[in-house]
Amino acid sequence: MEAVVNFAGDNDMSFEDADSPPASPLSMTLPEHTGSYDLEQKRQEQQEGQPPESYIISTHPDAAWNTNTNATTRGDAQSYVEVNELLDGKWQETGRWVGYEETFNATTGTWGSSHISCLTFRSLIQLRRVMSKAAVLLDLEENDFTVIAEKIVDELLEKNEIQASDRETLLKALLEKRSQTDAIQVTSAGIEMQTFSVTKQRDTSDNIEASIVLSGAVDFLQKPVTAFVRLQDSVVMDGIIEASVPVRFIFALVGPTESGIDFHESGRAMGTLLADWVFSLEAYLADSEKELTSAIADFMDCSILIPPTEIQSETMLQPIIRFQKKMLRERLRPADTRIQFSKPKEPEKPHDDPLARTGYPFGGMVKDIKRRYRHYLSDFTDSLNLQVFSAIIFIYFAALSPAITFGGLLSEKTDKWMGVSELMISTSIQGIIFCLLAAQPVLVIGFSGPLLVFEEAFFKFSHSYEFDYIVGRVWVGMWLIIIVLIMVAAEASFLVRFISRFTQEIFSILISIIFIYETFYKLYKIFCEHPLMMDYTKPLVLSNNTNATVANNTNATTDAKDTNCHGVNGYPNTALLSMCLMLGCFFIAYFLRHFKNSIFLPGPIRRMIGDFGVPIALLLMVMVDFSINDVYTQKLKVPDGLDVTNPAARGWFIRPMGLEKSFPIWLIFASAIPALLVFILIFLESQITTLIVSKPERKMVKGSGFHFDLLLIVVMGGIASLFGLPWLSAATVRSVTHANALTVMSKGPKPEISKVLEQRISGIIVAVLVGVSIFMKKILELIPMPALFGIFLYMGVTSLSGVQMWDRIQLFFVPKKYHPSNPYATQVKTWRMHLFTLIQLVSLGILWAVKSSKASLALPFILILTVPLRILISGRLFTTKEMKCLDSDDAKVTFEEEQGVDVYDECPFS
Repeated sequence: MEAVVNFAGDNDMSFEDADSPPASPLSMTLPEHTGSYDLEQKRQEQQEGQPPESYIISTHPDAAWNTNTNATTRGDAQSYVEVNELLDGKWQETGRWVGYEETFNATTGTWGSSHISCLTFRSLIQLRRVMSKAAVLLDLEENDFTVIAEKIVDELLEKNEIQASDRETLLKALLEKRSQTDAIQVTSAGIEMQTFSVTKQRDTSDNIEASIVLSGAVDFLQKPVTAFVRLQDSVVMDGIIEASVPVRFIFALVGPTESGIDFHESGRAMGTLLADWVFSLEAYLADSEKELTSAIADFMDCSILIPPTEIQSETMLQPIIRFQKKMLRERLRPADTRIQFSKPKEPEKPHDDPLARTGYPFGGMVKDIKRRYRHYLSDFTDSLNLQVFSAIIFIYFAALSPAITFGGLLSEKTDKWMGVSELMISTSIQGIIFCLLAAQPVLVIGFSGPLLVFEEAFFKFSHSYEFDYIVGRVWVGMWLIIIVLIMVAAEASFLVRFISRFTQEIFSILISIIFIYETFYKLYKIFCEHPLMMDYTKPLVLSNNTNATVANNTNATTDAKDTNCHGVNGYPNTALLSMCLMLGCFFIAYFLRHFKNSIFLPGPIRRMIGDFGVPIALLLMVMVDFSINDVYTQKLKVPDGLDVTNPAARGWFIRPMGLEKSFPIWLIFASAIPALLVFILIFLESQITTLIVSKPERKMVKGSGFHFDLLLIVVMGGIASLFGLPWLSAATVRSVTHANALTVMSKGPKPEISKVLEQRISGIIVAVLVGVSIFMKKILELIPMPALFGIFLYMGVTSLSGVQMWDRIQLFFVPKKYHPSNPYATQVKTWRMHLFTLIQLVSLGILWAVKSSKASLALPFILILTVPLRILISGRLFTTKEMKCLDSDDAKVTFEEEQGVDVYDECPFS
């Protein structure tokens, strides 16, 4: 077997009319071998799977940058190029450059090793000819590929290069789907002294700009057409190239198959040109089409043409290498002052940080109001859009489902002091006021899991110390107003910066566990009250705390509270049907959630079904329960009209000094402690939700309201306490859902966010509809409580999705070779990653212990202690790099859901 010497790895590129990729032109026989190289023998070796023995001559990796020339880069930016060919109706990446070239072999599905590009003289001549008639767009101020493609076809149409009837077809061809190859890279067999990788060189470069080359045959055109685009500012275009590299140049060459142009070789020729420093510089500085064609001529002047003469030994190439080095040194001399020219950029306007402190009382709140209220009129005019109407329908169900679910659970947790009616009325009234006045009306306020945990803890605390729970809430509400006034005056919203992923994930998993635990605990209670028996003919025996009304074992209602399972027979098959309703509701909602990310049905229909998964699951379980009329199940208790849940115990106004007995004076002042704790919960949820919704990637232009919105939410909650209504906060999932429903996406193969319809009408109408729903007593009373428990289970399970801590917990049981490629698994040693996870688990266990004890009221305070804990371990137990990998806020906002992607994964709370 003959040995082959490679200067830069095997050449895997395809030549015209070649059946298989030939070797690099620098591959030849070793000096000791004489005679011509048998090309037929080499092809036979390749077909037999016996690659020739290789010796790769060591070269420095920086050689790819051609640093032996006098050229300098524009602002030190290197050039990365991708060539895409139109194959089978979609753009397929076939080559990439960073100085050297790598070619994709579609037959084997692998990338060849890096090599020096070899071009045919014909391809350069063809490229220079088509460039003379190209549509050239210089300094285009666009960042959306769809808009750029439209500009290209419009320019071609204006130059009469295409017919008007071809415009839409050509635009569609340019916007066809792109297939980035993730194939492995193969290298030559033999001793590899040193290798070069385009992707490695690209990813390790501090400053690099990309060029896109599109080349392919389209038979609907009468002649080849060419376009060259230079963007004013290099911008990242997701989905256009395989890496997140800002794009500067876009080149397109399409035409009929019979045009005589080799689109593959011409595309490679342009890719090689754009990968060349000097040509890239010339293209960057060019002011006209003529200067671009002159740059191609300059490139050809410095290229070496090897005549069709057989090379019999590598020594014959040595004069060519020396001659090339001389040409490179003389190619661009320092006297050419253009390399010192750079286009000045206007200084960027300072970013308006909404969390920046002004230094004077209520300064942040005043900034919020000034920033938003100048858009107040447009908040109503911008709602005149059909998309807003569809968002109203969707968000109505998204807000109604948790209001009913949490209302039913709140009734049980507080012994009917508050329930469905109070929660729905509170959601409606506070929602209307918030949307009318808020600085960020896209937020959806509502009840949430953390507040339910606090209400249960406060109820148990007040019950154990024998004071009125509902009156205690009034004074907690008054203290809430005082606390929020102090915090907003001090502009303390900036403290949200210290609440990192470490704390968010611990609390998020705690709430998820509480949801899951409470669901199965409720099911356990149902099995205790209505156990499965072989013989149900024995007399019915109910526990002392069970209040039941039996009517032929149908339409019965019960409010069993006793957890003692002794001496109770219950109703036949109630437990079994309850379990089926609970699990059925959970699995249907969970399936529909994943269905919207599947490949079935058109995208809009699929996403609509998935977004309405919870109402659909609830409706189906109501129908199942209604059809089985001989088995009793507990139903949702809803008062008539605007009555409170328990009219016998309270009215709509709560007397601050006590209902039946005087409220202790010392407790009025002591209520400041639970007020501080509930404020922590509202602060965490509301501010983190505002952070997520107001991320710059969402391109909201009317500002946010960290200070004013927090004041508005807490003050409304404090006043609501006088009427026995629940406190609310900004609900993360519902707010993100609302923002996504109002997001307008650009068109194209990879849609990007265009704008968000920031307005107030959708929130106002949704709040009104939730309030009107209180009069649907007959419909709401058809909902079985076990179905609501299924929704509760669904909320707990889905809240774990996208939580990095949960992913790391699972890695305890996953071999290292199956760990994901995320930084926390690749950049941090495995045992240190597990140590970090273990610290979070210990903190989680402490929080669960506090929640389960009599000191459960202190849960928010213990949660806040995780903030200084995180600061303590950072820099001491874990390095700065490790903390960046383990605790950085790397949640990516997703606007257009794809298969396997869910926008709710970025929500830390339920």
